[in-house]
Amino acid sequence: MPENRDMNRDPITGEPGSHPVGTGVGSAGAAALGAALGAPFGPIGMLVGGAIGAVAGGAAGHAAGERIDPTGETEYWKGAHTSRPYFDKSHTWDDYEPAYRYGWESRTEHRDRQWNDVENDLSQKWESAKGKSKMTWERAKDAVKDSWDRTDRTYNTYRSSDEKWRNHFTTASYNDKSHDYDRDFAPAYRYGTFSRQRYSDRAWDDSLERDLSRDWDRTKGASRLTWDKAKDAAKDAWHGVERAMPGDADKDGR
Repeated sequence: MPENRDMNRDPITGEPGSHPVGTGVGSAGAAALGAALGAPFGPIGMLVGGAIGAVAGGAAGHAAGERIDPTGETEYWKGAHTSRPYFDKSHTWDDYEPAYRYGWESRTEHRDRQWNDVENDLSQKWESAKGKSKMTWERAKDAVKDSWDRTDRTYNTYRSSDEKWRNHFTTASYNDKSHDYDRDFAPAYRYGTFSRQRYSDRAWDDSLERDLSRDWDRTKGASRLTWDKAKDAAKDAWHGVERAMPGDADKDGR
């Protein structure tokens, strides 16, 4: 997927200029990360961190305020949908896009339920959700489920990552009691986790730091940290992914 694209959109309204980037990552690297963190194998996306306003009929808190970045998911599925086993050439991307969107939005809405529990409800609501898609539910449901499952992997991976780094943070040299872990530091750890997958062919050096610094303000969601305060947490998470992978990717001994 191309890296140079503007994905700086609000995860709820879709308006540009507010919240994080997101994209798919290589399944091999993500599988290693998922295994190390106790999460299911598979590609991960990017979560919005912290409180971002009223969602799902209630006030957004730390976990409740998390949403999958829609621009990143759209980019991912637009590139990946033709390789999926259910892809049908008689349907276009305009037919599939509403199905993928329905999948990630439904998974976010029903965080405490399983697919088998909601499939019937989703099928009944498909006609009103599909917009201009020409697909029946029978045609669309595999794409909806695919997106639902990818969203599950994203949530589970970052949930495991949050638990890991929450414990580490208490003894970290950059621990700052004037800032909150969930709101401020968790997005930095997530950014490091995500970035190690996004830039899998690079080492942590001055050039990479400049690139990550440039994107931090667009990626941090509600975090109040400047890059100078966030970078040590991001770097810790970056090297944490390396330790989960076979070998020493950048030969730095970590």
